[in-house]
Amino acid sequence: MSNARQAVVAAEQGGAAKSAPRHLELAKTLLQAAQTALDRAEYSTAREDALRARQEAVKALRISQGLDSSDLAPP
Repeated sequence: MSNARQAVVAAEQGGAAKSAPRHLELAKTLLQAAQTALDRAEYSTAREDALRARQEAVKALRISQGLDSSDLAPP
């Protein structure tokens, strides 16, 4: 969970809200789902959601840094 939270914060600070809002919002949604699962003692689900949240946040950060353009529409 901590890694996912840190990745979301890094993406936010890196400008992902503007350049990769879909990935950032998905990361936040997955992070919240992970927290909910953790609160319910659904540890496997919490871990899966947290890992997916981190992946989405990292993708958002990479897009905001110009390192990943795979999801961007052609000019």
